[in-house]
Amino acid sequence: MRYASAYSPAGQPVVAEVRGDLLVPLAGLTEVGSATGPGVLTAAERLPASAFRATEAIVRPVVPNPAKILCVGLNYKSHIQETGRNDSDYPVLFPKFASSLAGPFDTISLPGESAQVDYEGELAVVIGKPGRRISEADAGDHVLGYTVANDVTMRDFQYKTHQWLQGKAWDACTPLGPHLVTPEEVDITRQRISTVLNGEKVQESAIDLLIFSIPRLIATISEFTELSTGDVILTGTPAGVGHRRTPPLYLKPGDVVSVEVTGVGTLRTTIS
Repeated sequence: MRYASAYSPAGQPVVAEVRGDLLVPLAGLTEVGSATGPGVLTAAERLPASAFRATEAIVRPVVPNPAKILCVGLNYKSHIQETGRNDSDYPVLFPKFASSLAGPFDTISLPGESAQVDYEGELAVVIGKPGRRISEADAGDHVLGYTVANDVTMRDFQYKTHQWLQGKAWDACTPLGPHLVTPEEVDITRQRISTVLNGEKVQESAIDLLIFSIPRLIATISEFTELSTGDVILTGTPAGVGHRRTPPLYLKPGDVVSVEVTGVGTLRTTIS
């Protein structure tokens, strides 16, 4: 199944099942989040009489208000190589906040404080079943679904210190969506991710080249914090980021950035 969090043409927040170019609201649900485990989404009454076209809606971040957003750095060998860093046997982890998120088709305004705004296409995982100290073998039982993210990064702020938070968690700068795709719908290990900037492909990789797999990430993160329904994990970006190009390729007003994960969806962001 595919789901979206959206505002209907009447301005009402809804969770909708995606049926082609139609969004069919689910009765009693206003957003994917802490109250929408897989059983809730499956059992919810569909309201086909209230369906509307996706083009008539404002599509919100798939999970508009997650309790936790956990992000993974340096999770593709190709990206490690382009940064000149060394491999690690433990994933690089950092947080974002719900306020960091933007809709999958929103316009992002460049902050006046940063002159080095970069793109990072990523696969995101949404948690559907809470758990602590989850084993890798059981991790799949805790996945609600998959979506797409762009970990837009202010590089000049990221490298002010050894911690990355100040470059990663700017308000309304992390597009997430457009759809939540359930594990039954897609074999995520067989998919590819790509980023296109102004019509030119700048990133591409197979998802199965993740250094730390999705089960490993869930097991590792849940060692130190309970994962809750609606939490989001960004799994890392492949090579091709603008900061590591010669000359660097930073985002500027008028740019259009698309991130696609095959079998999951495509988000598209205009920069202003």
